[in-house]
Amino acid sequence: MRRQWDDFVPSINYLVARRCTPEWRLRPHAVSEYDITYVTKGNAEYGVNGNRYTLSPGDLLCLSKGAIKEARTWSDRLMRCFSVNYSRTHGAAPYFPEISHIGVNRDLINLFNELNFAWTERRDGYIVKTRGLLLLILHQLYELTATPDPSEEDYRVKKACRYIAEHYAEKLPVKKLAGLANLNAVYFGALFKRETGLTVQQYIARTRIRHAENMLKSGEYKVQKTAELCGYQDAFHFYKQFKTLTGFPPSRCIPKR
Repeated sequence: MRRQWDDFVPSINYLVARRCTPEWRLRPHAVSEYDITYVTKGNAEYGVNGNRYTLSPGDLLCLSKGAIKEARTWSDRLMRCFSVNYSRTHGAAPYFPEISHIGVNRDLINLFNELNFAWTERRDGYIVKTRGLLLLILHQLYELTATPDPSEEDYRVKKACRYIAEHYAEKLPVKKLAGLANLNAVYFGALFKRETGLTVQQYIARTRIRHAENMLKSGEYKVQKTAELCGYQDAFHFYKQFKTLTGFPPSRCIPKR
């Protein structure tokens, strides 16, 4: 099944790196399209459809078209935030909760700063660049809001997954991956399954087959060579695993000349 917003393409209507003054106010108005506000410093009180929210650093406010919004800040704790209003030119827009606390995330702030710079500079190609940066921001927001507690994501499993991504063609015994995480192999295997939903071997197989599929689609490699480059010594085993995971044989990926 295709993911919710794989085809989503955003178009920025306006972008503000807001540094509030004591006089700053947002008068009640209807939001156009999609609107996100990410607070990095200070506080502000927002009214949304009659509900009142006090936003603090690390809070994220996400509104859809038609929401009635108003806001004010306080002179002793002036708010700083990034505010982006965007529409969709294609695909289904990602859903975010109206209010989330995602924390003051330095990587996210860097992305917003880069987006703000590219948007205000408006050099050749800025539309493509700003859309790409906004997609990165939205994807990061999706990950931060989709997980109840992002800090619970186990860094040891992430480390192992990145190692698999770089060394998928090599022999990857569970014991070796567990050693990278300084864990017992049995405990690591259980932890990996809990975090990813796959056993270590299933995850390795999926990674290898995805690489194999891309290699075959490029038209640069035959099935036998692709199997070798993806860590398979037995072409029949490669064929069988490829078909099991994709539902079709490797030969279907090879472009017709």
